[in-house]
Amino acid sequence: MEMALAPLAAEFSAVVTVVDVDADPVLEAKYDEMVPVLLHGETELCHYFLDEAKTREYLAEIR
Repeated sequence: MEMALAPLAAEFSAVVTVVDVDADPVLEAKYDEMVPVLLHGETELCHYFLDEAKTREYLAEIR
């Protein structure tokens, strides 16, 4: 997902922070099998695969 997200991040000048969910017991318990997961704060945008349309719409809204 990180590689798929890179062009959108560049287009919207978004900073992407990659977090190892398995290294954090709280995150691991919360997201377990849903990784990779794309979040902005507490807003979950997608998991497993990048939902480009939804992510693009969200980034345009928060711009």
